[in-house]
Amino acid sequence: MTDDPFLAHRSLLFTVAYEMLGSAADAEDVVQETWLRWADLGAGARADVRDPRAYLVRIVTRQALNRLRTLARRREEYVGEWLPEPLLTSPDVAEDVELAESVSFAMLTVLETLRPLERAVFVLREVFRTPYEEIAEAVGRTPAAVRQIAVRAGQHVAARRPRVQVSRAEQEAVVQRFLAAVRGGDLQGLLDVLAPDVVVVSDGGGVVAAARRPIAGAARVAGLLATLATLPGDFAAMPLRVNGGPAARFDLDGELNTVASLVIDNGRITRIYAVRNPHKLGRLEEEAELRR
Repeated sequence: MTDDPFLAHRSLLFTVAYEMLGSAADAEDVVQETWLRWADLGAGARADVRDPRAYLVRIVTRQALNRLRTLARRREEYVGEWLPEPLLTSPDVAEDVELAESVSFAMLTVLETLRPLERAVFVLREVFRTPYEEIAEAVGRTPAAVRQIAVRAGQHVAARRPRVQVSRAEQEAVVQRFLAAVRGGDLQGLLDVLAPDVVVVSDGGGVVAAARRPIAGAARVAGLLATLATLPGDFAAMPLRVNGGPAARFDLDGELNTVASLVIDNGRITRIYAVRNPHKLGRLEEEAELRR
C-alpha cells in the first residue's frame, strides 16, 4: 500500500462521493477537489493529521454535499427519468453484499428521494459505519442531530429499499434467458422471464429517445423489448455486471446503445433500469474501483 494517505484511500473517497451523487463524473470532480485541499495543507500539516482516513472522508463529504445541493436543483429540470451513471464492477464488489446493495441502481434511486443532508448521513452511517461524531463534524451538525437524521433517513429507505436475495448462479441463468428472448424477439420467452408487474425506467436525458415515465406490466414491457431485434442495423445483446449486480448491454451497429440494470427475484426480472443517455455511458470499458 502507498504511503500517501490520499492515494491509499482514493477508491474509498470515490465510492463515498459516488454513493452521495450517483454520478461518476461528479464523484471524480469531488475527489479531485479533495486532493487539492489535502495538497494545500502542506507536508508538515498533513503529517500532523492523526486520522487521515477520517479527515479525507470529512473533506469529500463536505464537497459532495455542496455539489449534491446544486445537482438537486439541476435534476428537477432533467428531461424524463433520471438514473445513476452505471459503473462496470468487479466480482469483488458483488461478493461484498452490503457494498453491492448500496451501489445498486435500486438503492441509488431510493437515495435520490432523500434530502441532501439525509443522504450524506445515511451513506456515511449505514454504508461506511462512520461514527456519529465524525459524521457530525463532516456535515456541521451535532451528534444528537445526526442521530435523528440517521433514524429518519433509515426509516425512509427501509420503506422503499428492495429486499432481494438471489444467488449469482440464479441471476446469470435469468439473464441468459432474458437475452436469448430479446435477441430472438421471442414475446412468449420474454413473458416467461418477466414478472407480471415488471417496471422499466429509462433515462435518455433528452439527448436520445426514451420513455419519460416508467412502463409497467409484463405485456407492455415484453412488447417493447421484442421489437429490439427488428431494429435496422446490427443488434447485439450481451450480459454485463454493473453496480455490483446483473445487467445487459445492447449495441447497435457495434456501438453501445443502452445499458440495462436488472433486478431479479424468484426467477424473474422485476425491474429494468435502462440508461440510454450517452453522457452516462462512458465508463463501461474499465472496472470502477469501489471500496468500503
